[in-house]
Amino acid sequence: MTGRPTPAAPLSGADDAEVPAFWRGLGLPGLADVHVHFLPPRLLRRVWAYFDAAGPLVGTEWPIRYRWSDSERVAHLRRLGVRAFSALAYAHRPGMAVELNRWTLDFARTTPGCLPSATFFPEPSAARYVADALAGGARVFKVHVQVGGFAPTDPALDPVWGLLADAGVPVVVHAGHAPVGTAHTGPDPFAALLARHPRLTAVVAHLGAPDYRAFLDLAEAYERVRLDTTMAFTSFFHRFVPFPTDELPRLRALGLAGKVLLGSDFPNIPYPYAEQLAGLARLDLGDDWLRAVCWHNAAALFQLD
Repeated sequence: MTGRPTPAAPLSGADDAEVPAFWRGLGLPGLADVHVHFLPPRLLRRVWAYFDAAGPLVGTEWPIRYRWSDSERVAHLRRLGVRAFSALAYAHRPGMAVELNRWTLDFARTTPGCLPSATFFPEPSAARYVADALAGGARVFKVHVQVGGFAPTDPALDPVWGLLADAGVPVVVHAGHAPVGTAHTGPDPFAALLARHPRLTAVVAHLGAPDYRAFLDLAEAYERVRLDTTMAFTSFFHRFVPFPTDELPRLRALGLAGKVLLGSDFPNIPYPYAEQLAGLARLDLGDDWLRAVCWHNAAALFQLD
């Protein structure tokens, strides 16, 4: 696209030290990242081992760049200027969500800037512990349809989606096929969920890759559906699931309408954090779009100061 202003402080994407100048040049107070992972130590080690082994749901070599302690990763986010971030955990089997929620909510209470985060799984107790998490201050939920191996329309989740829709609390949903599709990923199962719960505040991870067009359609059709940028437009992700350039005007319009939010997948990325921002800047969609995506849209959704 042509005729758009370029970012005030361009990024090479190779060095995280460039990041503060980027958002300051845009006149922002910092960054808001809706797709960050903090997990209990034992589970995090297992997740990293799965990536190391390029497990079936990863499908490619994926070296974890930020293999650090919790405190080191929080300190790095602060150096970058990430003022608000999630601690997304996701249950992949019955009986684990309650303990995950206890850990992530406790983590947020002791970590300034962390949005209280929670998860759920299709099981009889889901509605009860989701209600408990909401009462405990949860401000964002995460479900991973691919890893969890369940349909978003599973009847056990109907009361959960209803609770979240009524509360207006966002849920980040890994609904797309990338990096490896399963029986329950893709736009059709997610569209069926939205048909049942059209007031659900949902954030589709990874822009719904690789079915970008279909998920853009859903974001346009449903008032409360949003998309996050996680890994999109990085050189690593582009090799597998490039975004269609003819859809950039729609992406720009949705971003300016509050429907595209910054996500990174930190720390589980094989490149510098700066590369995510550099990829967004390279789109040349304008400083107003970058301001909206990197701060204002999340600030409005989560009522950030």
